[in-house]
Amino acid sequence: MKRFIKWALWLIFALAVVATFVYLWSKGQEPEKRYDVVTVTMGDSISKNLILAGSIKPRDEVAIKPQIAGIISELLVEPGDEVAVGDVIAKLRVIPDMQQVNSAESNVEQARINADRLRSIYKRNEELHTKGLLATEEYERSRADLANADLQYRSAVEALQITKSGVSQRYSKESSTLIRATIAGKVLSIPVKVGSSVIQANTLNEGTTVATIAKMTDLIFEGKADETEVGKLRVGLPMKLTIGAMPELKLSATVEYISPQGVDVSGSTRFEVRGKLEGLSAEVIAQLRAGFSANADITIERADKVMTLPEACIIYRGDSTFVQLVKTEEPLETEERHIRIGLSDGNRVEIKSGLKKGDKVRGNEVWNSK
Repeated sequence: MKRFIKWALWLIFALAVVATFVYLWSKGQEPEKRYDVVTVTMGDSISKNLILAGSIKPRDEVAIKPQIAGIISELLVEPGDEVAVGDVIAKLRVIPDMQQVNSAESNVEQARINADRLRSIYKRNEELHTKGLLATEEYERSRADLANADLQYRSAVEALQITKSGVSQRYSKESSTLIRATIAGKVLSIPVKVGSSVIQANTLNEGTTVATIAKMTDLIFEGKADETEVGKLRVGLPMKLTIGAMPELKLSATVEYISPQGVDVSGSTRFEVRGKLEGLSAEVIAQLRAGFSANADITIERADKVMTLPEACIIYRGDSTFVQLVKTEEPLETEERHIRIGLSDGNRVEIKSGLKKGDKVRGNEVWNSK
């Protein structure tokens, strides 16, 4: 009996050892690989797009500057107001330069003295001419000299008025103290306040901007393209714009300008790209604001009604491309087939040759969870 129990224990131990080795061997075997089978389709459309970040801007934005230096005495418009050409935007109060005032007053006095002298000569010549003692030619010359002297006197008086107040009585409506709009459009900004000192533009400085005006009916998209991308762009390509502040609004535009010269931005050369917005309704124009950030989706290549496969099915080897053409599915048997591909959108790729519609190729591996 003891001998039987002993042999039974040894048998159980041997079976346990065998079972352990069988288990470990089975665990060490690789699971059978399984793959998706993808059918080649026909009639798909593929487009290759380029995304540019930029902003919406008015094509014509004009900075209004004063014609003379002075202090803003009154502002007649606010940002958002619509103005026409010639509308008064602001009024200036001139602070006269005392040296210029003294000079202008001296000119007035000199012109008055000269006019009084010629007036006395004219009156004397008039009496002599009446009595027949002076030639007509001499009389008319004195009259012309007096008229010229009176004109110089009036001009000197007006110059003094302009020096003191920036305006003369004769040209008060066209006064340089009235800052007017030079284009029709919407007032975008007024960077000055009543009491601000302003100066006119000259060779030494660009002058003080009193207001910026733009035509909001003519808008453009302005963005920057990297040097690796700009070569793919050309004038006339369609653009689809998405506005950051209004993601539900989709706008259409067309590339109209690509800068011939790049600008270095943080070590990368960027080229300016502009697109003209099209089909803007009055309602949309009223919603848009200058400076809105936007993304432009530009279709740089497109292929319609072509044969396609998922990008994952393609095997790249050097400059050649291949697929695993399925011969049988159960069990899966494939053969390598050389193909020629075309346009790719990163998800699907155009098949130009090597396959036909309905062919099946091996796709991604399906991982077995066992």
